[in-house]
Amino acid sequence: MEENRAKGLGAPDQGRPNHNKNPPQMELPFASDQEFKKRVVHYPDIPLTELVPGSNTHLIFGDKIMVSFLTMSANSYFPPHRHEAEQIMIVIDGYADEIVDGKLYRLERGDVILLPSNIEHGAYLREVDCRAIDIFSPPREDFRDKYVKAIQKTKERRS
Repeated sequence: MEENRAKGLGAPDQGRPNHNKNPPQMELPFASDQEFKKRVVHYPDIPLTELVPGSNTHLIFGDKIMVSFLTMSANSYFPPHRHEAEQIMIVIDGYADEIVDGKLYRLERGDVILLPSNIEHGAYLREVDCRAIDIFSPPREDFRDKYVKAIQKTKERRS
């Protein structure tokens, strides 16, 4: 049995990967600058989009998914609403009292909530800001419209 364990066979480790081994070294090239720019975005460089007063976000769109790096300001309110997109909200810092189907859910740092399509939800922000990452699928076209307007304003200010 000891001999089998040394080979990674037999109980109690049977069928489990041996994580003590170093992964094989692969000689992979780094992406070119052009390839990198095609796939990687530094989200703080994306202009802020105001969703509602007191809630601003950096939005990133894919074909079938959207990510929102959201800051909801203290003492603000995100009115209850519905949308087709499923939403996953991850609280990064602070907290929010999320309104879901007429009930409050206190979401704090590290909490994740799944909001199915067309469920009514919103939020009360109390004495602290709340930073969150929202993931939507499919992307919200109303957010895309606000994003386009924010980009246009940014370009106008720079001209």
